[in-house]
Amino acid sequence: MKTALIQITSSDDPAANLNMVRGMIAEAAANDARFVLTPEVTNCISNSTTRQREVLQHQEDDITLAGLRAQAAELGIWILIGSLGIKTHDPDDRFANRSFMINPQGDIVAHYDKIHMFDVQVTETETFRESANYRPGERAVVADTDFGKVGMTICYDLRFPHLHAQLAHAGATILTVPAAFSPVTGAAHWESLLRARAIETGCWVIAPGQCGEHPTTRGKVRHTHGHSLVVAPWGEVLIDAGTTPGIHYFDLDDTSVTEARRKVPVLTHVRPFTGP
Repeated sequence: MKTALIQITSSDDPAANLNMVRGMIAEAAANDARFVLTPEVTNCISNSTTRQREVLQHQEDDITLAGLRAQAAELGIWILIGSLGIKTHDPDDRFANRSFMINPQGDIVAHYDKIHMFDVQVTETETFRESANYRPGERAVVADTDFGKVGMTICYDLRFPHLHAQLAHAGATILTVPAAFSPVTGAAHWESLLRARAIETGCWVIAPGQCGEHPTTRGKVRHTHGHSLVVAPWGEVLIDAGTTPGIHYFDLDDTSVTEARRKVPVLTHVRPFTGP
């Protein structure tokens, strides 16, 4: 199945980002893509909490979700919205970092809230405390589609192999890892971790990413790594999107999953053990 991965540079203006993404999805569909994937926080990248509170919306009101659901139905395609920053009704008023699988009728087939929060200090000047504004999810999710079972993860989840193994054991043949990866950690770890997750599970790993310097009306400017990747189940990197926005196409098929798992059936070799 022809599939399109979209690499973008989101700003802190959801309406402008939606217009940009809809144009790229329309182009992908015109080139016969039947499944299109967008990166993490497709709707807004901002380091300003006040700006986020101004422009982010609850799921039922979110313009990006509504716009992309309508477009999926209009074009008759599957869309993975890598994630959206979504307001919640939680007492602590934190947001959710939520990924959505949309079917060709425009329905939400599955949604997943990012479980692992990016609370790190990668350099003396670059610190992230995602949990200050976003609350972690608690449930792993496999989406059923007409082209296979899709294990949904987001960005920092990539560093937790047990999550991806559990998704594969639950039937996933495709793992999605939409991201807005730091340039520092991206250069050091991004490709290695994505290839490892593919090799460990025999899954396709599709990782659409944000890239470049993100326009902002308020707060510190943020940069992201880019290099959206598609990794085949044997571990080959089929696409590296580099550091500029664009649309990248590939063929998604089940036969490569079957072949990789036939050669090294690691999922059937898991054994219980004791200790340490």
